[in-house]
Amino acid sequence: MINNEILRQIRYTLDLSDSEMISIFGLADCKITRKEVCDWLKKEEDPSYELCNDVILESFLNGLIYEKRGKKDDGAPKVLGLLTNNAIFMKLKIAFNLKAEEVLEIIALADFRISKHELSAFFRKESHKHYRGCKDQILRYFLKGLQLKFRKNAS
Repeated sequence: MINNEILRQIRYTLDLSDSEMISIFGLADCKITRKEVCDWLKKEEDPSYELCNDVILESFLNGLIYEKRGKKDDGAPKVLGLLTNNAIFMKLKIAFNLKAEEVLEIIALADFRISKHELSAFFRKESHKHYRGCKDQILRYFLKGLQLKFRKNAS
């Protein structure tokens, strides 16, 4: 998935203002401007559209975890800048403090079903024999389910 699309979906789901977005980035020690946020959130056809790279999205997701769960005492995770759909899925699961059953319910809200075993494969290490890469469509279903669960007046 395109990072900008993920950022837009999360913003819409949580009904975040530009200032709130900037604040979430700040929690992960990422200093950004309102213009940068606006340019990342624009549609690709817009001449001011800017691509949101993995480092930026990962910083936002880390900030979202801090916003929702608080910072750990052992320090901030390093921003690797190599985000996969699996890593995005995991960070969102952590941010929203979701258990496997809750994730399955959220995905079901988007009219999609997977088993608990299929889900756990997304959260394994890549070297594990039962690891499975998360396809764009699965992440889209999860984001859509989050929207239906957490967005006020979602339809």
